[in-house]
Amino acid sequence: MNKAITTALQKIENLNPSNAGKDFLLSWDKSADDLLSILAIAEILRMLHQEGKSFRVFDSGLAVSIFRDKSTRTRFSFSSAAAALGLSVAELDEEKSQISHGETVRETANMISFMTEVIGIRDDMFLGQGHSYMREVASAVTEGHQQGILHRRPTLVNLQCDLDHPTQSLSDLLMLKNHFGSLENLRGKKIAMSWAYSPSYGKPLSVPQGIIGLMTRFGMEVALAHPPGYELFEDVTKMASQQAKESGGSFTTVENMEQAFEDAHVVYPKSWAPYAVMEKRTELLREGDAEGLLELEKACLAQNATHISWECNEDRMKATRGGNALYMHCLPADISRVSCKAGEVSHGVFEKYRLDTYTQASYKPFIIAAMIFASKIDHPARVLHKLISRDRGNCVDFCG
Repeated sequence: MNKAITTALQKIENLNPSNAGKDFLLSWDKSADDLLSILAIAEILRMLHQEGKSFRVFDSGLAVSIFRDKSTRTRFSFSSAAAALGLSVAELDEEKSQISHGETVRETANMISFMTEVIGIRDDMFLGQGHSYMREVASAVTEGHQQGILHRRPTLVNLQCDLDHPTQSLSDLLMLKNHFGSLENLRGKKIAMSWAYSPSYGKPLSVPQGIIGLMTRFGMEVALAHPPGYELFEDVTKMASQQAKESGGSFTTVENMEQAFEDAHVVYPKSWAPYAVMEKRTELLREGDAEGLLELEKACLAQNATHISWECNEDRMKATRGGNALYMHCLPADISRVSCKAGEVSHGVFEKYRLDTYTQASYKPFIIAAMIFASKIDHPARVLHKLISRDRGNCVDFCG
């Protein structure tokens, strides 16, 4: 057996996770053992896939995705993860459903779940609503299962909400683990989670919140940088500060990119909208006020433009540890003079780390598969042993 797989299996066997039968909505609601178990399962599934071995554990069943915002990486990661586990994939198109005719969330949740094993939801557009919507769906399928309508309760996976983006932050954590050699090696490493200029508006706060909410649990020195007015949820920043104290790391907030980048091992320059803008945007979206939304966009773009110098470029990267910090981004990045006139990152910096960002993204399908696997399997190590030992491959074994 592959030594790395053996090591990962031993880690799972030494943990006491409580993922079985549970949804994955917020990373900070999960115990350390829950998170470590998912990381180890993801690594094993990734290695099995690399070796061309199947990790199919379902003979039937459906994986339903609900995307209330646009997506490329997460959409295809969810689909590929579910398919690799043996599930058929269906996406709920709300425009083609009866939702527009008054169908309630409670009703929709049950109607799509009769033979469904997992529901993945992205709802990041409405501040204060995305996470609440996921909770409402969770409550509805719990009732359906308790009343005997649903034979099994489908697991919910947060594919990004207004608070957190756990499939992204856990993928990023796995990337960092492998980049620096181990989770233990992350202790004392500085990561700069910085706002960066974008010529677009309305980007969610959930990525930076997910990063500070997760990396502070692993002893990292987390520096959050943003201009005045671009603050994150106060509850999340308070939580990050407390977690940093408990893990032996640190959490600081600064108002310039240079200070955050100084001696950083990792930089994560990413645009997000001001909290007040997202609150107003939610209100206008709910009212269907197209004219108000247009005016808000103009005001936000003008506000962003006052911070156009917030770009991750070669000069700023020179201030990082050895001038060679790892650049990370959830993608797509706003690349200056490529995808826009001026953006989050210079063309030179992005091109230098472009393949690294692709690698970063490549962990996501295995993280999602691990979340589903962990929620549905009572004894993950035992089942993984069976998967590893069975002589069953994918078409890669037969197709040159």
